[in-house]
Amino acid sequence: MNSHDSRITHEAKIRALIDQHVKALYAKDAQAVLRCFTADSTRFSLAPPLISTMTDAKTYDAWFATWRGPIGTEIRELTIIVSGDLGVSHSLNLMTGTSSSGHDVELWYRQTLSFRKIDGQWKIAHQHDSVPFYMDGSFRAATDLKP
Repeated sequence: MNSHDSRITHEAKIRALIDQHVKALYAKDAQAVLRCFTADSTRFSLAPPLISTMTDAKTYDAWFATWRGPIGTEIRELTIIVSGDLGVSHSLNLMTGTSSSGHDVELWYRQTLSFRKIDGQWKIAHQHDSVPFYMDGSFRAATDLKP
């Protein structure tokens, strides 16, 4: 296999891992979400704290309890770059669903993922999610933006 074919194969495996992560979130399956990550992963997620390891299913289960039904994720403009045993992706993601209070949620956010290949398997080593904010002094999150 030449280097181009190898890169395509690794990108496909990372894309499959991202799909696995999206399906686990949709199903609100904390253990399946955790299986997508390395044991020492770090996350800069939308929710506090500033840095999270979220290695405990209880954290996910508590968040999942704030939703009625599944949590949808649509991924757009996904770019994956692979070099050796490291990979990076970035995308625009749409989170949809219904909150436990009955409000429909439609939130676009930016996501960057870093991957490591461990024992031949790709895992997410770092997740960074963000929402832009208006730089008009209000510091208000720009949750009304759409691609």
